[in-house]
Parts: sequence; C-alpha cells; structure tokens
Amino acid sequence: MSDSLAGRTGFAGLVLAAGAGTRLRPLTAVRPKALCPVDGVPLVDLAVDRVLPVVDEVAVNLHHGRGALEAHLGGRVHLSIEEPVALGTAGAVGALRDWIDGRPTVIANADAWCAGGMEALVDGWDGERVRILVPGGGPLGPRSLIAGSLLPWAFARDLRAEPTGLYESVWRDAVAAGRLETVALDGPFVDCGTPAAYLTANLAASGGRSVVAPGAQVDGDLVRSVCWEGAVVDRGETLVDAIRFSRRRTVLVR
Repeated sequence: MSDSLAGRTGFAGLVLAAGAGTRLRPLTAVRPKALCPVDGVPLVDLAVDRVLPVVDEVAVNLHHGRGALEAHLGGRVHLSIEEPVALGTAGAVGALRDWIDGRPTVIANADAWCAGGMEALVDGWDGERVRILVPGGGPLGPRSLIAGSLLPWAFARDLRAEPTGLYESVWRDAVAAGRLETVALDGPFVDCGTPAAYLTANLAASGGRSVVAPGAQVDGDLVRSVCWEGAVVDRGETLVDAIRFSRRRTVLVR
C-alpha cells in the first residue's frame, strides 16, 4: 500500500456474489459460481482478500447458492441476503445503504480472478468522482472489463434495493457529466464467466501447472487441467485442457 493510503479509514467494501453463473455451467450445477476455486481458493475469498486491505469492513451479497455461501462466509463478513430476486450491481448497493452509512464503497465482483489489489482505486482519489479499475486502462464502455470500482456516498445514497445495474444507474451518466475516471489495472485479469475462462484463470494463478484440490485422487496424467475435491483420475487416463469438477464429470476446453 502506498504512503498516501497510510492511516486511511472510512471505506466500506462490497463483494458481489449473488449471480447464477449460468455461463459457467455445468460447473455451477455442483457449487455456486463464487465458490468455484482458482488455484485452490474460492473466488469469493479471493475477492474479499483483494478488498480488505483498503476498507474497514466487507459485505457480500447473496442470492443464488445462498445456503452454501452462507455456510462458507458466516461470521467472517457482513452478509446481505437478496430475496426473492437478485438485485443486480446497483440494487445490491441500495440494499446496503444503511450499512454503508455515508462511506465511499469499494466494489469487486466474485466471478473474476485478478492478481492485483484495490490500492489503485483509492490512492489519490479526489473524494468525489466515481472510479473504475479497468484492465489495461482505457475509457469506460458497456462492454468494458471491470476489475473493481469506487462509489462515492453521493451516488450510493440515491440507489434503491431494486434490480438495477451500476452502469445504467450511475456510471453512464457520470461519464457524461465528467464525474467518472478510469484507473488502469496493470497485471493479469480473467472474467471467469465460462469454463474456458475459468481454466485460464487457474493456469494463470498456478503459473501454468495443473491444479489438484486436496481430496482429489489422481493416478493418471494431467496436462493444463483442474481437478476439484472428490474428483478421480484413473491410472492410464490423461486429461488435457480439462476440468474434472466431480468424481467423473469433466469439461473439456477446446
């Protein structure tokens, strides 16, 4: 953390983990997207760890896979339960307005892998503009990759607990009004939305080696592959560019 952040307090953190992970199927038929591990660590834990160094406390919003995520996270972070529907990125903030209580909020998605932290978002911030951490830098657009964001209370206080997105509710108008700036993320970033991207993230995190969870039984050979807990790879079997996500179920990435 840079010297300009020393002693800085008063930020809230939000990790978005309520999504269904539809594009990540069939992996998300076994566990929620936010609990899919990258190099052995669940995505939601990686996101919380990225946010924690620059905030006072962290909230995680939950909807899909709520039971498993509650059991995993209970007692470690503030949980925001979204029922009967998921509220989207802006609605998630609206549901937490009383908890945020005037603080600027650092936001991360639990479905992305990133090697860097969130220090760039708050370092040198003017206290007024929305900030977006963009892999590689560049202007913000509706299809931009987002590695994190910083939402001032002046924007968060008007959001409601209704299914809406931050781009449509805040970011687009902030760009037009000159009240948003982007900050470049230097380093690798992978949106783990598909099995192929999820495999890419694991190999990037592991330095290219295959990733085998404790509790997996691997007697065969692995090449650029991932084996989850409980997976079995028999002697004489070779997995190449594959994810074995239960005892015998496999996704081949081609």
